[in-house]
Amino acid sequence: MENTVVQLADQRVALINGRIVLPDAIVDDHAVVIEHGKISAITHRDAIGDATPIDVGGRWITPGLIDLHTHGALGHTFNEPTREAFTAICDVNAQYGVTSLCATLAPAPMADMKQCFEYMRTWRSERRSGAHVLGGYLESPYTNVAQKGALDPRCLLSPNDSSADELLEYADVLRIFMVAPELPGAIELVDKINRAGIVPAAGHSSAHDTHVLAAMEHGLRHVTHIWSAMSMVVREGPWRKPGLLESALTFDSLTVEMIADNKHLPPTLMKLAYKCIGPDRLCAISDATSGAGLPSGSRFTMGGMEYEVADGVGMMFDRSAFAGSTTLLGQMLPILINVVGIPLIEAIRMTTLTPARIVGVADRKGSLEAGKDADIVIWNEDFTPWRVMMA
Repeated sequence: MENTVVQLADQRVALINGRIVLPDAIVDDHAVVIEHGKISAITHRDAIGDATPIDVGGRWITPGLIDLHTHGALGHTFNEPTREAFTAICDVNAQYGVTSLCATLAPAPMADMKQCFEYMRTWRSERRSGAHVLGGYLESPYTNVAQKGALDPRCLLSPNDSSADELLEYADVLRIFMVAPELPGAIELVDKINRAGIVPAAGHSSAHDTHVLAAMEHGLRHVTHIWSAMSMVVREGPWRKPGLLESALTFDSLTVEMIADNKHLPPTLMKLAYKCIGPDRLCAISDATSGAGLPSGSRFTMGGMEYEVADGVGMMFDRSAFAGSTTLLGQMLPILINVVGIPLIEAIRMTTLTPARIVGVADRKGSLEAGKDADIVIWNEDFTPWRVMMA
């Protein structure tokens, strides 16, 4: 793949002759004016003044994509606190149109997770190439073992053992913290996460809707990868008990993420999520692992576990569960548009503005608006990236 990432730093330029995707419209007679790393205007192409015009040849112009939940790529994960790992993952994401991401950690020994957050602090403090790391997403050890999926069961902990206090010391870099709300001590942990300024999420959980509602009273507001490793309605005697899935589909104050690789979920379920939740609460994520970008048959690791790339997705060796995606978010846009049938404007919103709002960066990222960072992707007709502009 050719190097599509462009940095224009201090130039004043105008992207012309493109189809500009705004949050609620597509315009083709305007230009995106960029100056000092910011969008200075969306204006008629005849009003760009002395900006240097860049003709994009009728291609799509969108905000840079934002992946809230991605573990790795090319044989590396964010559980590796090294320059090599972070550089490889961030660079390949940028090449596929992802300009910002949350570096997602799988459960690991406490010392290892803390070391990763320490490195994340260092990484974020310096100017880097590739996708910008907004912060961390902890797919945490406070997981119900019955819903562990591909997570390492040896690293799971209890919310009521006070160990989470060590992780909350990294509130400056931690954006999303997942917990199973039905576990003993989970409600108190959700409250701590919320008061620390971190987004509390429910996931890898066997919760009933009553557990979810109780956690929502203490700040729970996000749900990790819908349909994956979560409870659904069960019968207890004659009574039907809704689970985390039904809560995600129903409660308007919850935002929800969906793995849109067309492997984890068939089209019907993705259509149902879109129909029930809508593009302003539902965001697409990759949940990409270190297997992303590797050929079928490759083995990869996450935390202390080893998996295999098979049939275009990460797999447990015994095929009992998926082990994350091997598809990057930029590769999921054609799936959202052509397979799920989501209107282009809304598919872009689900991969840009909606995730930006979830993690509180919509004041500077997620849409083509004056004053926001000039993180911009120019796409070919088939939604392969032609150019990716970083600030």
